[in-house]
Amino acid sequence: MSARRPPHSAPTLHEGHRARKRFGQHFLSDQTIVEALVSAIAPRPGQFVVEIGPGLAALTQPLVERLGHLTVIELDRDLAQRLRAHPQLRVIESDVLRVDFASLLPGADPAADPMGADGTGSARLRIVGNLPYNLSSPILFHLLPWAHVVQDQHFMLQKEVIERMVAAPCSAAYGRLSVVLQWRYAMENVLLVPPQSFTPPPRVDSAVVRMVPHAQPAALHWPTLEDTVRVAFSQRRKLLRHSLGHWLTEQGYGGRFDLQRRAEEVPVAEYVALAQALAGTAPATQPPTQAAESQ
Repeated sequence: MSARRPPHSAPTLHEGHRARKRFGQHFLSDQTIVEALVSAIAPRPGQFVVEIGPGLAALTQPLVERLGHLTVIELDRDLAQRLRAHPQLRVIESDVLRVDFASLLPGADPAADPMGADGTGSARLRIVGNLPYNLSSPILFHLLPWAHVVQDQHFMLQKEVIERMVAAPCSAAYGRLSVVLQWRYAMENVLLVPPQSFTPPPRVDSAVVRMVPHAQPAALHWPTLEDTVRVAFSQRRKLLRHSLGHWLTEQGYGGRFDLQRRAEEVPVAEYVALAQALAGTAPATQPPTQAAESQ
């Protein structure tokens, strides 16, 4: 698809800006990739979309042309100032790790508990972005508590990170990121992006992942799941009795769990069941947060 550019088109907003290494900036500049990404997102007028790290607005402009309005989160002060010149953008100048995503929805209560909100109403966030590779995991984990108000997420990340996110058990890429995210989302790798698609080009291949929150995730205290998986994979080449076994004893766990396996051999469902037992959370038909419906 071709990108239509109105008189206030984004490229005029950012002339002369240089990528800043401290922000991990690599600006998407390949129009073919931009069009493929917009096609994968398939934005429709009236949807509430938030873009993380709009940068030079390569993706921002075609998105806002299709949506009519777009909220963007930008940490770089100079870029945020220039983005404010665009009349169809709501600019939040902030570190994304400090943003309460539930409060971005129209009519949302900023004081609501993100892990206890009922998620009623039809409005859902769609979140997109080219995430800084050095902060990709912290951002993904930061977004977990807000999954109940999210329709879907499309992120450009280092290809290796996405391979870990979608990895199956008994594979080298399967690990902590795989387990924690697969508990909450259905994910797929939808687009490969070569280094030459960016300015300046990164030293690694990139890809785009689609993340759709499960309609009814298993009810649990997700930090307990995160702790369990972190300990399990702390010595991934050894049997679990050398790592997770000692930790479970310290936690006073008296249940059964096969520790004669390596961490990568345990399916997501078994880690989830163990975390439920540790936190005293019985499986329920209704999760503690109302998840966004899969689209």
